[in-house]
Amino acid sequence: MKIAIIGAGNMGGAIARGLSKLCDESVERAIWVSNPSTPKLKALQKSNPTLQITTNNREAADHADLVILAVKPWLMEQVCAEIPWSKERQIVLSVAAGITLEQLKQMTGPFDKALFRLIPNTAISLSESVNLIASQGATAEEEQLVKNLFEPLGLTMFLPEAKMAAGTAMTSCGIAYALKYIQAAMQAGIELGIYPKDGMKMVAQTLKGAAELILQNEGTHPSVEIDKVCTPGGITIKGINTLEHEGFSSALIKAIKASC
Repeated sequence: MKIAIIGAGNMGGAIARGLSKLCDESVERAIWVSNPSTPKLKALQKSNPTLQITTNNREAADHADLVILAVKPWLMEQVCAEIPWSKERQIVLSVAAGITLEQLKQMTGPFDKALFRLIPNTAISLSESVNLIASQGATAEEEQLVKNLFEPLGLTMFLPEAKMAAGTAMTSCGIAYALKYIQAAMQAGIELGIYPKDGMKMVAQTLKGAAELILQNEGTHPSVEIDKVCTPGGITIKGINTLEHEGFSSALIKAIKASC
C-alpha cells in the first residue's frame, strides 16, 4: 500500500512521523512525503529513513492508494490540480480545516474515490492524538481501513461532518488551550519560587493524570473527580471558587465557540 502525504508542515510532518513509527524497512507499505522545500523533508527522513521524500507532489501521489492532503485550506485547490488522480479507486483524506467533503469531491475530479476528512492534533507525532473522521462515498471496509491506520496514533472516532467544526475546536484547537493552562500554571509556580523546568514537568504530569482519571474510569465525570479533591474548608475549593469567580469556565467555553 502506497501512502502519499502532501505537505510536511506541522500537521503533515506529525502524521508522517506517527505513521512511520508503524513501519519498518521490511514493510510493504511505502510512505511518501512531498513538500516545496527540502529542510523539513530531510528532518523527517532523518527521524525515520523508511520515509520517501520529494518536492514533487505528482511523484508522491502517483499510483498512491491513499493520498493525505495536509496543506493549508487556501492551497487545497491548487494542490489538487497538480495531482495525477488515478482512474483506479483511491482513498483521499484531507486534513485541511473548513474544506467540506463536497468541496473535496469537486477539487479531486471525476474518478472513483472514497473521501475522508481527518481532524487530528499535533500529538499525533507521539501517538497521543484525537483523530476525528468524517467520510463520503466510502465503503465500510474503507472506513475500517482508515480507522485502523490512525487508531494506533490516538483516540480515533467517526463524527457526522456537521459536527466536525465543534470537534476541531475541542480537540485540534483544544490542545493549545491545554498547553495554555500549563503555561499559566508555570507562571504561577515561578512567582511562588518553582523553577520553570520543574514547574513545567509538574503541571504536565498533573494534567496527564487528570486525563487518565477520565479515560480509565468509564463511569466517572469531571465533577466527581473534582469533589474527591475538594475537602470542605480546604485549599482546593478556595482555588476552584476563585477560578469560577474570575470566569475560567466562561472564558474556556467562549474560546471553544470562537474557534468553531
